[in-house]
Order: sequence, then C-alpha cells, then structure tokens
Amino acid sequence: MKNNKLFLTVVLLLVLMFMFNMYIYNKNSDFIKVNAYSARSVAVLDVNSGRVLLAQNEHQQLAMASTTKIMTAIVAIENSQNLDEMVNINDKAVGIEGTSIYLRKGEKMPLRELLYGLMLASGNDASLAIAYHIGKGDLDIFIDLMNEKAREVGAKNTLFANPHGLDAKGHFTTAYDLAKITAYAQQNADYADITGTRKVQITSTPEGNNRFLLNKQRLLKSYEWCIGGKTGFTDNAGRCSVSVAKKDGLELVCVVLNSPNMFEDSEQAFNSVFNNYQSVELLKPYTYIDSLPVDDGREQKVKLYSEKGFSYPLAKGEKEQITIEKELPQVLNPPLKKEQAVGEIKIYLGKDLLFCENIYTIESVESIELEDKIKEIIKRWFYD
Repeated sequence: MKNNKLFLTVVLLLVLMFMFNMYIYNKNSDFIKVNAYSARSVAVLDVNSGRVLLAQNEHQQLAMASTTKIMTAIVAIENSQNLDEMVNINDKAVGIEGTSIYLRKGEKMPLRELLYGLMLASGNDASLAIAYHIGKGDLDIFIDLMNEKAREVGAKNTLFANPHGLDAKGHFTTAYDLAKITAYAQQNADYADITGTRKVQITSTPEGNNRFLLNKQRLLKSYEWCIGGKTGFTDNAGRCSVSVAKKDGLELVCVVLNSPNMFEDSEQAFNSVFNNYQSVELLKPYTYIDSLPVDDGREQKVKLYSEKGFSYPLAKGEKEQITIEKELPQVLNPPLKKEQAVGEIKIYLGKDLLFCENIYTIESVESIELEDKIKEIIKRWFYD
C-alpha cells in the first residue's frame, strides 16, 4: 500500500513538473514562456504591436550566423538612393570563405541583385560588396551603421562586428533583439519583397555561368503561412532561423537560435501562437468619440474624433482586461481650429498602457467678441 502511495506521489510530481516547464506565464501573463524547443533561444513577436507572444531564453546573448544579414539588408536599403544603382565589386569582397554567389574582381552588379544574393543564397561575398559600397570603401563605417540601427530599434543586447555573420569576437544578438530587428525591417516594402522571394535569376558571371538563387528559408515552401525569412549556420552559432508568417490578421516574426531542428521549432512556435492569440481591433480609424459644449454662451457642441486605429494580439480571456479611457475637458474654449488636439484616448491591458492617441475636433469654432456676447445675452433675456 505504501509503495502504491509513493508511486502515485512520484507520478503526480512528474506531471506537475512537466506542466510547469511546458507553460509558464510571467507575472503579467503577457506571453507564453516555454521550455519545449530544441533551440537554445526562441522568440515570437507580433510585427505590428511589438508584443512578444512566446519566448524561451529570449534574452540570452548568442552568435547569430547569417541571420546577421537581415541587418545588413535593411541598412543597405535605407542608405541607398536607388536599389538599381550599380555597385563596383570591391576586391576585398571576392573569395571570402563560406557561402558565395561567386563575385569576380572588376565585376559590376545592381545593388538589388546583390541583396537577392545576400538574402536568398546568403552570399558572404555579397554582404561585403554591399558593405563596402554603402560605406564608401570603409567597412567600419557600414558596421557602425548596423550598430546604430540596432540601438535605434531597441536591440540593446546586440553587437555587430561584420556584415555576414561569420563567427567573430563581439558579434552576438538575442532572439528577442533579432525579432525586433526583423519586425522593423519587415515593414520596409523592398526588404519584405526580397526576403519573400523563393527563387530568382540575377546577372551571370563574367564567364557566362548562370546565377540562379534559391531561398534557403525552407519554411517558404513547407509552411503555408510563411512570407519570408533568413537562415544561418556556423559551428559556433549552430542552426539559426528567422521567419515571418501571416495569418488571420497576425503577422509574426519567429527567431530560433542554435536549434538542431530549426524549421520544426519554428513551425511549432508559429502554430502555438496562432492557436492561442488573435488580432483584435480595439479602436477603428477615425472613430467618433464625443461632443463637448463650447464655453462662450452659445448652444453649440463640437464633435470630436480619434484618427488612428489600433489592433492588438490578445489571448483568450484578455479582452475582458481591456479598458479604454478618455481624457477630455468638460467644456471647450474657443477659438478652436479644425483637427485641433483637445484630449487623449488611452487603451490599457490590465495596468499596462498599450496605446495613446490624441482626440481632435472635427470642425473649427471662431471666438465670439465681447460685444457680440453682450448682444446675445440681451437677446436671450428679452426674447427667450
């Protein structure tokens, strides 16, 4: 009997430990904390809101391999005047180790094609050709631009030492940071178009050999909701994958670092989030808010509206925690301009502020002069 009780106790403890490790929510219950993936680090982030929806060791600093090229691409796109401008291939970009699109000395190629070579074929030579071109011959200038952009988007635990991702001292990121970088880049139409391309043919080699490029992000073919991404591998970084998927109003970035099963981990993470969250429209664009009286004796009310809409990914049961507050004066003092900000609307999830937007007047209201006010009072006194 004692043995049976001991056995049941052990089984119960194991079940509880398993459940605890599988789904642990942080103190605000704002994303799924898991230990269910082969990857050392995982993060799934909503592109539009920036909300982290699933995470595992998301702030651990790790090598990132060729997922580095996400930053290389967006920095190049934002610092070029024209993606079709011709690039003179710097000699230092030729013959670099690792994956390559086999650039030759003296060759010229449009920047757009180099970006395809960078993001689809993961060409290390393409990354250096781009970096030297944007940095006007100085690689350090381009790397500085990469690190400046990382700070700008809030990737505080990331440092770049090169534009290709080969293992180097002082070259690291986190799953969370890389998700933020990708979410930022994904909002650029040129970047999204390039990374979502499955295959493309670019300029042939000077010897006449064709350059057919296939996107190494396998999820573009195997996962129906995937719309883009980048993979990478080095001995130090292991297998790394960044992918973007879009379904039912949610656009997600999934980052897995040092993952033996990077595609399986990514698909599992996407499915978990898609099954547990939905995008909820909490405020429609150009919403009528209220009408307020004018403090000048006139029987007039001014209509008010908010301009921007707001949607947010919510888990089951979270909609009940949403509160919307309006901060407005009791009356409005003329003169008022059309579309003048007179208050704010705020949306909270629990105690967390999600969204804040100005409330505007729909129409203008001119001020009544003192003489006109007196006449209006006399008129009302004797005739109303």
